[in-house]
Amino acid sequence: MAIWIPMLSFLSSAIAIILASIVGTVISCLRRRRCAVGFFHPYTNDGGGGERVLWCAVRAVQDENPDLDCIIYTGDDASPETLTARALDRFGVHLLHPPIVVRLYKRRWVDEKSYPRFTMIGQSLGSVFLSWEALCKFTPQYYFDTSGYAFTYPLARIFGCKVICYTHYPTISSDMVSRVRQHSSMYNNDVLVAKSIWLSRCKIVYYRLFSCLYGLVGSCAHLVMVNSSWTRSHIEKIWKIPARIKRVYPPCDTSALQVLPLERPAGIPILVSVAQFRPEKAHGLQLEAFALAVNRLGPDMTKPKLQFVGSCRNKEDLERLQKLKVRASELDMEKNVEFYKDVKYSELVQLLGSAIAGLHSMIDEHFGISVVEYMAAGAIPIAHNSAGPRMDIILEEDGKPSGFLASNKEEYADAILKVLRLKEAERLEIAATARKRAEKFSEKKFYENFKSAIRPIFSRLHAPT
Repeated sequence: MAIWIPMLSFLSSAIAIILASIVGTVISCLRRRRCAVGFFHPYTNDGGGGERVLWCAVRAVQDENPDLDCIIYTGDDASPETLTARALDRFGVHLLHPPIVVRLYKRRWVDEKSYPRFTMIGQSLGSVFLSWEALCKFTPQYYFDTSGYAFTYPLARIFGCKVICYTHYPTISSDMVSRVRQHSSMYNNDVLVAKSIWLSRCKIVYYRLFSCLYGLVGSCAHLVMVNSSWTRSHIEKIWKIPARIKRVYPPCDTSALQVLPLERPAGIPILVSVAQFRPEKAHGLQLEAFALAVNRLGPDMTKPKLQFVGSCRNKEDLERLQKLKVRASELDMEKNVEFYKDVKYSELVQLLGSAIAGLHSMIDEHFGISVVEYMAAGAIPIAHNSAGPRMDIILEEDGKPSGFLASNKEEYADAILKVLRLKEAERLEIAATARKRAEKFSEKKFYENFKSAIRPIFSRLHAPT
């Protein structure tokens, strides 16, 4: 018994010292807090829609409050000049002045490869450590999460920040729980788990516990912007702060695409697929459906081409791209399929301007910026029949169809054949309707809605004291 007394005393003293150190650090940071906006975006080189939102959000804040410094918390080796150039070259976004860059060296805490199991909770808790590094290095008055790390919000509030977020999709949703309950195997539900009743039940319990935690941390946000009706319905259900949630459709660069001619060059019909080479984008489904459609074409019809356009975040994405190329060869489609990796924005515009249709196949895509880009460019969209494309994007405009929805290989192949067999006048009519619908999701609309959402919080900067 005598041995435990000094051990307990030592442990209590150590805990007290650690807590005192944490409290001291927070107080010091509160004193050094600056009137700035800190954008928490650990990966500033992913090239996807999330990065476009980041740069458009920075530009919108600079427009509204030119005197506010914009801070980028990133794990990439980047400088203010390179990020400014990237925003312009990759996304056509012209920043008024370069942002301040705060380099994060603990990004491995949010790397999915660090958590082969329990990935969601691992990344979520890891994001707290990463945000601790960020906020200790620079404590802003406004903490702006653009990457979906909701578990960082309580910490940001402890550091005295106003918490704003742009949420692309919920980390957990009732749809995910339903798929586990139905034993559906997907990229986020391992085959081993899907086949086991016991493991599936354990995972459902895990998901429910995580959902409760996710709701608690998410409710700490002062302002939540969501990108679609689908995302809003899930976030409102989990976070339970509907008054603080605003739907702001993401910025789709329709200005450069709207001016492209709807007519297409005579010759080989081109279909395009624009998406990062991530597993959830389901490129394989597109390739299989395209091959099926080509094989069903009559001998008198010109065989089309499918162009995959996307970026690779890491080694796994590169391997996925290589497997896609191998599969194209196995399907005897190597002459009909082309691959474009990490293209510049100007080249992307050219590719979209030559396509008669655009493919999208991600299940429960929260929004689908690429679908809107297809429509603006005059490429008829063929998208997955779920979430954003179904609820917000591919809807009738003036009673006319603006595209096609599909759920499996057969439906995608049928939709591809429908587009290929359209008469030119019919294709032009659908393309014109799609382009008109795309105007609802322009960058101009994003800036208007985004500024309207942040204005009440930022207006306090100018309020009399």
